[in-house]
Amino acid sequence: MKKKTLGRRAFMRAASGMLAGAGVGALASGRCAPARAVTANRKRLAVFQCDVTPPLGTVMYSSYEPLTVVEHPLLAKGVILEEDGVCHVLCAVDWCELLNSTHRMFREKLAAATETDISRVAVQTVHQHTAPYADGDAFRLLQAAENPPATPGPETLEGPADRLAESARRAMASLAPYDGVGVGRAKVERVASNRRVPIGEGKVGFRASSCRDPKLVEAPEGEIDPFVKTVTFFSGDTPLVRMHYYATHPQSFYGDTRASYDFPGMARETLQEKEGIFQIYFTECAGDIAAGKYNDGSREAREGLYQRLLAGMEASVSATTRIPLEEIRWRTEPLRLTPRDDAGYGEAEMRAQLAANPAETPRKRYDAAYALAFRERAHVPFELSSLEMGGIHILHLPGEPMIPYQFYAQSLRPDATVLVAGYGDCAPAYLCLERSFAEGGYEPSASLIVPESEPLIRAAIQRLMGMA
Repeated sequence: MKKKTLGRRAFMRAASGMLAGAGVGALASGRCAPARAVTANRKRLAVFQCDVTPPLGTVMYSSYEPLTVVEHPLLAKGVILEEDGVCHVLCAVDWCELLNSTHRMFREKLAAATETDISRVAVQTVHQHTAPYADGDAFRLLQAAENPPATPGPETLEGPADRLAESARRAMASLAPYDGVGVGRAKVERVASNRRVPIGEGKVGFRASSCRDPKLVEAPEGEIDPFVKTVTFFSGDTPLVRMHYYATHPQSFYGDTRASYDFPGMARETLQEKEGIFQIYFTECAGDIAAGKYNDGSREAREGLYQRLLAGMEASVSATTRIPLEEIRWRTEPLRLTPRDDAGYGEAEMRAQLAANPAETPRKRYDAAYALAFRERAHVPFELSSLEMGGIHILHLPGEPMIPYQFYAQSLRPDATVLVAGYGDCAPAYLCLERSFAEGGYEPSASLIVPESEPLIRAAIQRLMGMA
């Protein structure tokens, strides 16, 4: 008997959810509990989406002022992959960062909604800089301080997490068989550039996401991964969902009071509209990668970034080739990272910076709270994860990893398609190389972990790749 499959448009109607604000609709009841009887279709998937834009008036990164304009709705988009009754969840959120217990809350709620274990839920942020920087632990520290700056309330964090979980719960009813997977890649022209520009004597300068310094703009792109990679799941010849991976800081502007999913979100949503296929975008190891060589902060520059990234994504889709569909292997790896305690980063200094002081900007007090919140949870390891499916390896890392970590993972399996999503739990901030601290530049100054962390990170990547 011929298998029934969802048509592309029908699947998209279920996925995009004609339910205002809540995300994904449903077709029929279904559960992902391991105890459920396994059907003949051992592999099924569903997609989910919801609006996670905070209310107007919410104090938001990176201006630390109340939100006044929603240029684009901030979205959380994900896929549920079921195999033999067990669900694995991959989700990308249009927020700047999720940290500490707030990141865990999102994972816990998605795990409950999909009736799976939290270890099988990976939540990454896209890392736009006109979007929430969400650390409920740090906010509580700020609220307990004298004359605290304005902070988002708990409902600002819990409400979106609840809506996201509800969208995933509804999506469980639209689990549909998939029987194919494909991968593609294409070069993206004139978007990414390395932020760490050599300036001589072993030191580096800083070419930010927006740059007008002629010397820095004229400097070479530097070390980047120029390729966008795409994973597509199929039912027969029908694409059901595409997941795109690309390494660059995803902002063209920042510091004002609008919410925007910026040029990666623009490319993602345009392609979804053009194809009628659900699209998810993950930011790879972009700790030292941004668009500064090609971006002066103008709207014209953002339009160019958007168009060129979209062209790369479309080319990656066109280059998609089917590969053998194999069983999912999901790995988890604990990683404990040590807070730095050198001058300027000690606990006493951070607590002094957090304390009420009219001379301190809200940004400095927030930064102190983030550092203290990480220090208080540092005994709890970060949970890294990876999904292997035949020739595909997808790694989920915390913080803002530098691009060499991506190259390292790729070097371990040159015969496979290796994708490395950063920006999971961002409590440690930048994951630098040990040598970065001697070179200087912005990234090591913003890292909250000791330079000796690099071997631990590389060892964790090895184990996630099944190499140790």
